[in-house]
Amino acid sequence: MRILHTMLRVGNLDRSLEFYTKVLGMKLLRRKDYPEGRFTLAFVGYGDESSHAVIELTHNWDTSSYDLGNGFGHVAIEVEDARKACEETRKLGGKVVREAGPMKHGTTVIAFAEDPDGYRIEFIQR
Repeated sequence: MRILHTMLRVGNLDRSLEFYTKVLGMKLLRRKDYPEGRFTLAFVGYGDESSHAVIELTHNWDTSSYDLGNGFGHVAIEVEDARKACEETRKLGGKVVREAGPMKHGTTVIAFAEDPDGYRIEFIQR
């Protein structure tokens, strides 16, 4: 068994694809419209779905935003340098919500960015 993907509902698919591909450097792996159901699925990630976990972005055509709730935490991405990841994210128009530094009660260096829908992306320094 292995994890295949995590699904996030997004209000504006083009805006979200720009964030995940341009700001975070993922590739758009596949995208398909389902006109009968009025939704689109887009899969993004750093590698092929056959060997990497990816993110499924689901856009319901008639819904422009969602309540995030308090159950979902974040998507974690390993980076070489968390400070550089924050700088690059900001430079490319992304929003950093926690600067790079040691995690609370630990020594691992982490930072957080936020995607256009408010989902948190954690950068974990290798």
